[in-house]
Amino acid sequence: MAPILLIHGAWHGAWCWDRLIPVLTARGRKAVAIDLPGGGDDQTPLAEVTLDLYAQRVVEALEALDEPAILVGHSMGGLSITEAAERAPERVAKLVYLCAFIPRDGETLLSLAGESDPADVAMETIFSDDGLSITVADETIKPAFYADCSDQDVAFAKARLRPLAMKPGTTQVHVTTERFGRVPRVYIECTEDRAIPIARQRAMAAASAPIEVHTLTTSHSPFFSAPEALADILAGL
Repeated sequence: MAPILLIHGAWHGAWCWDRLIPVLTARGRKAVAIDLPGGGDDQTPLAEVTLDLYAQRVVEALEALDEPAILVGHSMGGLSITEAAERAPERVAKLVYLCAFIPRDGETLLSLAGESDPADVAMETIFSDDGLSITVADETIKPAFYADCSDQDVAFAKARLRPLAMKPGTTQVHVTTERFGRVPRVYIECTEDRAIPIARQRAMAAASAPIEVHTLTTSHSPFFSAPEALADILAGL
């Protein structure tokens, strides 16, 4: 069966998949998680982090696997897996967007996020003085990302969240029908998400049809709050 490559979203790192990977392994699926540049334990300076560098890191991880992988992107990770699929479609068995952004050609993270109703978004962000990065206000971290997660998981995550480089979010994604368009796509929607509201998730999935849709009744981080249910979907692909 195809290995599963897990790509984290904004502010996170490979650590966010720690609970999910053993569950997938128990179901007989090989799962690998990586840090994107500037995320997790990666020490790339924020001034050097770009969407191109994100995609390059994902393609390198795909090429290190023995066969084409199921490529899973969470949240902003949707941009990284989209760009990677455009560059190396032959290395991707399937794209999976986990309550993630699905950019169309020419779109940016900022343009996609701006299409949500601000009243439905629990997150408040703070820009750095040098304009290189953005963080999430501490009091909105739990309602935005981990509303249905345990206090232990929230503390674990808060200790590991890092500032997000600005450049990737302002860079246009470029995809083609011939390359990205030929890769089968799956969307896993999370109905209680307050970072990417369900209406925005469904609009993006509809705009990327044909796409297979699965539903979890969780907030933005089912890898913490519902790893068994998430693993059931991923292992069944």
